[in-house]
Amino acid sequence: MAAGPIIAETERLILRRYREEDLYDLFEYLSDEKTVEFEPYKPLTLDEARESLQWRMGTEEMAAVQLKDTGKMIGNVYMGKREFDALELGYVFNRNYWGAGYAREGCGALVRRAFSQGVHRIYAECDPANARSWKLLEALGFRREAHFIQNVFFWKDPAGRPVWKDTYVYAKLNADGKK
Repeated sequence: MAAGPIIAETERLILRRYREEDLYDLFEYLSDEKTVEFEPYKPLTLDEARESLQWRMGTEEMAAVQLKDTGKMIGNVYMGKREFDALELGYVFNRNYWGAGYAREGCGALVRRAFSQGVHRIYAECDPANARSWKLLEALGFRREAHFIQNVFFWKDPAGRPVWKDTYVYAKLNADGKK
């Protein structure tokens, strides 16, 4: 049921590479306005989801999160390679599955895997208004390292001016590392 390379398994989840059959599950959550509220993109059309799926299938930085019991793909975890043996963590989960601990389970599995492979540091950025996100990071043992004030914008107002947003930066060091 989980064709394609498996990256990690947990009690309830399979984290694996994306495949063509994921299109409608991907579209289901990336087209939802509430799910992508804090993402740097608007809800996707089916054609945009198809393009996103092609990118996801072509990168090793993105893992599809699939339920073991039903085979449904319910989200993704991003582990982007950065300088100095660091990774950037990101995640988006189908809103219909929020509150069940799947994000914590899936992200936790990939964080442990990355640290076991020698990664020095994993960090994540999130909107301070996205309490679900920063509470997840804290539950995973990440520490808030910064609160940048109006440091980024994704959208412009009707007059063409940037709509500035704040950013929290969270990080976790490999327990085998110093400090």
